[in-house]
Amino acid sequence: MKAIGYQTSLPIDDAQALVDITLPDPVAQGHDLLVEVHAVSVNPVDTKVRKSAKPEAGEWKVLGWDATGIVKAVGPDVTLFQPGDRVWYAGSIARAGSNSELQLVDERIVGHMPASLDFGPAAALPLTGLTAWEMLFDRLDVPTGDAGKGKTLLVIGAAGGVGSILLQLARRLTQVTVIGTASRPETRDWALQLGAHHVIDHSKPLGEELAQAGLPAPDYVISLTHTEHHFDQIVDLIAPQGKFGLIDDPAPIDVRKFKRKAVSLHWELMFTRSLFNTADMAEQNRILNRIAELVDAGTIKTTVNQNFGVINADNLKRAHALLESNRAQGKIVLEGF
Repeated sequence: MKAIGYQTSLPIDDAQALVDITLPDPVAQGHDLLVEVHAVSVNPVDTKVRKSAKPEAGEWKVLGWDATGIVKAVGPDVTLFQPGDRVWYAGSIARAGSNSELQLVDERIVGHMPASLDFGPAAALPLTGLTAWEMLFDRLDVPTGDAGKGKTLLVIGAAGGVGSILLQLARRLTQVTVIGTASRPETRDWALQLGAHHVIDHSKPLGEELAQAGLPAPDYVISLTHTEHHFDQIVDLIAPQGKFGLIDDPAPIDVRKFKRKAVSLHWELMFTRSLFNTADMAEQNRILNRIAELVDAGTIKTTVNQNFGVINADNLKRAHALLESNRAQGKIVLEGF
């Protein structure tokens, strides 16, 4: 099968940072689906792993944790899918990724793809959709429906991949007031289009921005990027007994500063369930199927912003470079080999 991989962690402008290669076709076992990959999207995790994880000598590391495709074969223990099914998933960081023509993925972390989307637009949603859903409803326990009235959520870095779906889920499934942050006109407009009630500028002091907009101290704060830069401001602006969630890997932060307000801290990693084979691992199958229903109902939409063409080393390098520039808006997808 065709694949894209690397053998040494290198800057993205190095010719060997990502390479077109050929690997043996994998074989489905146990709960595995063998998926014929049709489209992928690129996430910050891809760039982080490329920079830090070096494969064994002579081996290739294949990245990619977002994919759509068709089930080609199933392992003997599979009960949720059959060959021919259109699927979407983010996969496991402990296994080979989706930047290959064929991929093995456990059925319990796979969902049926939305019927209303083609493979490319659908590939933008699995990882960010799972991350956003788990953060909102599993980690922060944001109430759905009318129970959220009077509550406020602040999303820092709202125009990126996770923010783009998180804004939609929060706006469509809860009654909380949703505040996003963005620093450029185009990202501000993007956040408003996706459901933010208000958008403030994270290049300015956040507390002052909230006060100038006449907004209350948020009950929930989610930081999606540059947490160490905003942390002291978050400590000051969050409501007493609030909940703080983050997904990035900040420089050390002093969480003791939350004690006075009795604020709880919640870290979200979408890969935790598959990494530890948790008892509720199949919850990701349910979440992905629920998100597919919301897409097909027109409740939420794909967050794809750019299609970089076919899945090859050159186009993946372009996508990695854009993500590393911290100027990406929405999601980048690639389609076909």
